[in-house]
Amino acid sequence: MCASISSWTSCGAREVEALLAVDSSAVIRRYVTDADRDLVMATMQDAPIWCASALVRPEVQATLHQLAFDRVQLDDLWRAFRADWDHMARVPVDDRCLARATELATAFRVRIGDAIHLAAADRLPRPVRFLTFDRRQISAASELGLDVVSPFA
Repeated sequence: MCASISSWTSCGAREVEALLAVDSSAVIRRYVTDADRDLVMATMQDAPIWCASALVRPEVQATLHQLAFDRVQLDDLWRAFRADWDHMARVPVDDRCLARATELATAFRVRIGDAIHLAAADRLPRPVRFLTFDRRQISAASELGLDVVSPFA
């Protein structure tokens, strides 16, 4: 797996059938009991390269902090997430991403956080599968040419 957007070519990302872009709503389901956890696990297991916007990290860590019962569970959740995060190709939330997110938020009437995830996924070389559980992102992702993976799609 590649850890940065600049290393995709060297790790063979252009040779794979489809990259998997994940948003926070999907990543969180890897670590908690949820009816759709199996979909997340299977989809991510089948994907050779996982990609995420840099926004995924603080969103997931904050959510796991809210969901944890105690410090021991929180440490376990964060450890599992960090191990996965180290294997994800990360799309930076830079000026280019923010400009595109502003366009997408306006065009599709989505929240700016959702638009950042979409803008990051839109930067990836096609084909891209987009794993999300956020209903607001589904139609926008489809219109951007992303292959949406969601129980709501």
